[in-house]
Amino acid sequence: MAKPGARTDRGPGPAAEPQRRAPLKGVAGTMKPRAGETHELDELLHHRMRLGIVSALAGTDALSFVELRALLKASDGNLSVHARKLEDARYIRCIKSFADRRPRTEYRLAEAGLKALERYLDHMQAVIEATRHTLDR
Repeated sequence: MAKPGARTDRGPGPAAEPQRRAPLKGVAGTMKPRAGETHELDELLHHRMRLGIVSALAGTDALSFVELRALLKASDGNLSVHARKLEDARYIRCIKSFADRRPRTEYRLAEAGLKALERYLDHMQAVIEATRHTLDR
């Protein structure tokens, strides 16, 4: 038996599954991938900081750690973690050297990173176009 004043209800049951909408036309399902490619969203690039790093490097030959940090307004630790993930995926290359006895870290966009950025931008463009068409209804 429940104590007087004790709460006996256990709250609402499990939340109902939200109704799923049909996929947007022109996105993923209808795009024809090139040989060896898929049209899944690149989760690695879909993070603000990693997309910023790759985008910044796409516009130049190389950037130092200090230049990237200032450009992206990132902390040392945050930039290091995200750059390492991109480096592990071989999207960027990290070159460490010394200049005037001070360590210098420089980043360059790798060919795989450039291709990944192009695929990501194509995917996002398809999402934008498909979404725009749904707004015309």
